[in-house]
Amino acid sequence: MSARLALLMGAALLCGGCEVPSEVGKPCLLVKKSSSADRKFDPVVPSDIQLDQDFVSFGSQDCEDLICVRTAGSKLETTVEGDVERVLGYCSKACTEGNTTTCAINHPDATDEIKSTMSCRSLLLDQQALDDFRKQDPAGYRATFGENASPFFCAATSSTGT
Repeated sequence: MSARLALLMGAALLCGGCEVPSEVGKPCLLVKKSSSADRKFDPVVPSDIQLDQDFVSFGSQDCEDLICVRTAGSKLETTVEGDVERVLGYCSKACTEGNTTTCAINHPDATDEIKSTMSCRSLLLDQQALDDFRKQDPAGYRATFGENASPFFCAATSSTGT
């Protein structure tokens, strides 16, 4: 066996044991559908947020699954880019109710509060309401929720218990 092949095989074996961090819990920018034809998304600004409600953002380029969440009752985190104050959340993904391993966080930038309270929970309407909306207004459903068919996402629990 050549030295180059041995080195390549050794590197492949070493990397096989490396843990690839999930982006669940990583800070991200919340986005909303743009009102402008030249952009797909606009940033979510503080006036878009109701502090006592969860906010799910589909299309966040900061997240591998394109889902960014802000938990109801949590401190409003923002960042300023140019002259626009943008609202921050954390990366999430769809999950199956009752599955305790789907929402494990190993991203180094996730906060301790998010790490300690993350679980799979319903953030949207209940399943029946989602199904009814999808049947009654398929175009409206797709414009609002994309192809998502479940109300369950990895989300932290707020200090208010939601």
